[in-house]
Amino acid sequence: MSAAPAERADAARNRRKILDAALRIMAGDGAAQISLDTVAKEADVGVGTVYRRFGDRAGLVFALLEDREQRFRTQLEEGPPPLGPGAPAGRRLRAFLHALVDLVVEQRELLLLAEASSPPARYTSAPYAAQHAHVAALLRELRPDADADADTLADLLLAPFAPSLIDHQLRQRDVGTDRIKAALGELADALARRP
Repeated sequence: MSAAPAERADAARNRRKILDAALRIMAGDGAAQISLDTVAKEADVGVGTVYRRFGDRAGLVFALLEDREQRFRTQLEEGPPPLGPGAPAGRRLRAFLHALVDLVVEQRELLLLAEASSPPARYTSAPYAAQHAHVAALLRELRPDADADADTLADLLLAPFAPSLIDHQLRQRDVGTDRIKAALGELADALARRP
């Protein structure tokens, strides 16, 4: 099989300019203010370039999420333990769940936009697929006896990261990220214990 063609240098530069412009708008005015027109103006590119590249606002939102997810994956694959390789699966699972709380909180506005624009797309997005694969692999290592259930358990462990639930816990219940992480740590520890 041949590899996918590499992105042209000018296309890669434009993509980066557009994503950086969207991040600036989000930092200044909030994610709700992101539109393809305002991003094109901020990036100093034609609006057609943004439409061709991302299709619509949801496409741009998912591209922003995937951009941050790629950096997160690098931490998982190459970073220091316990988030990165080299720690026992139980410690890595706990570290992953804690880091994922921080990631969801950091991107909460974008995730809520993505969830509102296309709820089922969350489960078919590249970031979710990568997170699911990571958790399922850790579960298989941690509990070889539960190999057949690893994919289902991974979905269930990732379910609390629905942006609307995290937002509800932070805003309505006034639960801090430390309490969320502690509860998720208890779930990870319970899975690590043999029945």
